[in-house]
Amino acid sequence: MTRRRDAYYLLSLGCSKNTVDSQSMAQLLNRAGLRGVENPAAAEILIVNTCGFIEDARRESLDALAELAEGKADGQMLIAAGCLSQRYGEALVQEIPGLDGIIGTRRWMDIVDLVRRLRARRHPQPIYHLPDEAQTVGSDERGALRIAREGASAYLKIADGCRRPCAFCAIPRIKGTAVSRPIELILEEARQLRDAGVKEMILIAQDLTDYGHDLGLKEGLAELLERLTVAVPDLPWIRLMYAYPGAVTPRLIDLMADAPQILHYLDIPLQHGHRDTLLRMRRPANVEWVYRTIGLMRERIPDLAIRTTFIVGYPGETEQEFEALLAMVRDLRFDRVGAFTYSYEVGTPSAALPDQVPDAVKAERHDRLMELQQGISLARNQAQAGRTLGILVEGYGQAEDEQGRPLPDRISLGRSYRDAPEIDGYVLVEGELPVGEIVPVRITGAMVYDLVGAVDAGPGQLIQPGSIFGPGDITI
Repeated sequence: MTRRRDAYYLLSLGCSKNTVDSQSMAQLLNRAGLRGVENPAAAEILIVNTCGFIEDARRESLDALAELAEGKADGQMLIAAGCLSQRYGEALVQEIPGLDGIIGTRRWMDIVDLVRRLRARRHPQPIYHLPDEAQTVGSDERGALRIAREGASAYLKIADGCRRPCAFCAIPRIKGTAVSRPIELILEEARQLRDAGVKEMILIAQDLTDYGHDLGLKEGLAELLERLTVAVPDLPWIRLMYAYPGAVTPRLIDLMADAPQILHYLDIPLQHGHRDTLLRMRRPANVEWVYRTIGLMRERIPDLAIRTTFIVGYPGETEQEFEALLAMVRDLRFDRVGAFTYSYEVGTPSAALPDQVPDAVKAERHDRLMELQQGISLARNQAQAGRTLGILVEGYGQAEDEQGRPLPDRISLGRSYRDAPEIDGYVLVEGELPVGEIVPVRITGAMVYDLVGAVDAGPGQLIQPGSIFGPGDITI
């Protein structure tokens, strides 16, 4: 295969926030006259935007780098970008000898400069582009849009970094403290997404509810949302991801309840349900606040879908503490739960804690939590039967029978307001529906994670995103 000097291959690993960084780097590379390719053999520049959050993600990133380093041909350059690079820096070269360049999370916008330096180098030593630990991303984005589009959905990053003190998390060391992007810049990017035909805009940050703190805003997220609904009133769905416990205010709840565009969905990682565990985690430990606030939210937004995440097997977690977590899950009946076993993170405060929980106990507790949640998820899904929901169609495929044999019918896959991309479920609908459109679907069946429905499109049918259909803003 012919390799082009102006071609790059960029592999993005990890979360949606990493995907935004990858697409921002791609914008800058394209603007500099380079061209992205899907086959690494056709590229001069090989880039892996790594994830370094937990052990499984680190291993995936190292394996990807090692594979590219092993197959690297003369004239090719391999660059490690992202969280793993920021966290381990020059030590990566010992693990991956074929690395040519390393660039961290805080200076992704310098990717073109790094490529030029690699091309101009006289000796094969790696070039490191890593700022000191105090330097953050700041606002120097080189004009790159901070968005990542996937079909009719798009992520828009409104801030980077985190100033929370969670004992188990290395993100502040990797990303630096929280830095909010200017509101006017976010509004302009939202308009561009609207003009490009995006139907769902997903606001992301390490902590959405901390947006604007560094800008002197008291309730920055609520202010941003108020301005967004005015700036792009015809963008159907606005989804919120990653709210911090204790930072969900009555103003934000009222805005979610009253603004038709803001989906009735909130991702609020609670991490545990026992006060003592939360204190060791250096997380908000007011469990009563959780019960009270979720009750208030459901009172104001009856069809609210709540997603949360928990860590099991945190150092010192007793059976009594774990039972308190199970009790919270039984009581609050979350729509979606992600559960993770505690991952030992070198350099974090939790790494020095005594009473590390054995792996076998972690795994057993994880299974018990997920078994409990599966019953709750099924019941929450079954409660959707008979509702007509707006479904954002993402694609379609071939139906199969119980033996895996293809059937003549085609099945469309889509997501309702209750389903965030990549992490939640789907709605399965018979037939080929228009990809990228929001279609009214009546729910006819439920599984643990997915729903089944049939098209419910009558003349003049109106869609109100995130709610049972009634008078709304979008006409089908």
